[in-house]
Amino acid sequence: MNQPPKTTRPPDWRRPIGVSSGTWSYVNERAIADHYDSFVAETPLCDLDQAILKDVFPGTFSDDSRQSMTSIVDLGCGSGRAALALAQRGYRVIGVDLSQRMLEVMMAKATQLQLQGQIHAVRANLVQLEGFADQSIDGAVCLFSTLGMIQGRRNRRQMLRHVARIVRPQGRLVLHVHNRWSALAEPGGWRSLARSWIKSRWQSDHEFGDSIYQYRGLEKMFMHRFSKRELIADLQASQWKVAEFHSLSIDGASVVSGSGRRVGGFIVVAENCSTTP
Repeated sequence: MNQPPKTTRPPDWRRPIGVSSGTWSYVNERAIADHYDSFVAETPLCDLDQAILKDVFPGTFSDDSRQSMTSIVDLGCGSGRAALALAQRGYRVIGVDLSQRMLEVMMAKATQLQLQGQIHAVRANLVQLEGFADQSIDGAVCLFSTLGMIQGRRNRRQMLRHVARIVRPQGRLVLHVHNRWSALAEPGGWRSLARSWIKSRWQSDHEFGDSIYQYRGLEKMFMHRFSKRELIADLQASQWKVAEFHSLSIDGASVVSGSGRRVGGFIVVAENCSTTP
């Protein structure tokens, strides 16, 4: 029988800004990290986002003009799926995650691949990145809807502003989020969207696109799903200019056109517009 994981999370008074109750359980559950790779192994998005990532960050040994970019921060790095691939292409990678166990798994894999000198782990809340120096990193990635796991638009924009401060001018950010309107392709999706919209009008702590769902035995996982307009507005308000915008199929296997119910999510390549620390 598939038993729910036994969560031994710290008390809620220690829960950081922008971290929901469900996410707090998620990052403190060792079993989630220990089995994460096998859980996502068959997810088509894993191949698609890696292909886009390789196009944006081809490697430090490439003849591409972007080869001068040598350091990348992976925000919400998890067990190192993207960070390790980037390190193998010659980049110095800083993997940031709130889950200590995820970081341990990533570094164990880095040791196996003899990448200890290429990849470094930092445990931090993505809304609170004050420990990173201004303009100290060449590029950034934030994949697998990590941005949507941050509760509150103000907090999500704060994270994006931090990244704009940390990344050097003209540096690039590769970002993935889920599409709000894909819910219309799900059973009862229009009802859940209607409830979310009504709730957003009456409850200050709920935003249109917020959802709570079950995930791997956890009862209250939080996810915010974006409209295309909302995502672009958040980036622009945080000193990012959209360079590439990819709409993804419902299963995340391919790039498609549009932004409605047949689009499962978006991968955006944004350029840092900030000029001063």
